[in-house]
Amino acid sequence: MKDDIRLTPDLLLQGYAAGIFPMAESRDDPEVFWVDPRMRGVLPLDGFHISRSLARAMRRTDWMLRVDGDFAGVVDGCADRVDTWINPEIRRLYLALHKRGQARSVEVWDGNELIGGVYGVVLKGAFFGESMFSRRTNASKMALAAAVDHLRRTGFTLFDTQFLTPHLATLGAQEVSRATYHARLSHALGVHSADFTAAPVGSFQDVVQRMTHTS
Repeated sequence: MKDDIRLTPDLLLQGYAAGIFPMAESRDDPEVFWVDPRMRGVLPLDGFHISRSLARAMRRTDWMLRVDGDFAGVVDGCADRVDTWINPEIRRLYLALHKRGQARSVEVWDGNELIGGVYGVVLKGAFFGESMFSRRTNASKMALAAAVDHLRRTGFTLFDTQFLTPHLATLGAQEVSRATYHARLSHALGVHSADFTAAPVGSFQDVVQRMTHTS
């Protein structure tokens, strides 16, 4: 349902806390509407599936892992596709949330080039993943693995992926009912100790060592 009230960062956070999230039909559509899926995608923080090939690539890579190095660049990378729900209003809102420390990005860099990343909203113990992109093979998978590892280490309990795609399913994401999602969201919103900045993100070698050691 279209919302004629101009969205603000505070209204956006209220929506996430209520279990809904905003989208636009396309980059050229100025309207933003709320989405409340009957089935919701979640990525268990203890259930990321790291394949042998991905683990090997992470051990061998010389790419660098960063947090919030270029948040706007990650949003723009996610919008750089033929069909996107990220319109200028959506972009404005998430950049405003980022300035408040309530939207974060996990990024993959090759030297000075941003080649992949994932971004989302943080609220108490919940991370609402919005989108990810990749300009090199495995870059988005590596960013997602690093995001899961980082969230787990910094006290988060919920990684909301909104929808379940075949790609996310191969990485361990699951689909749950609206009622189950709201129960998990309620628990996550009661977690006050989560702090995205509580630990350094480290390197891809650190991430894969932790993930394969605990899997």
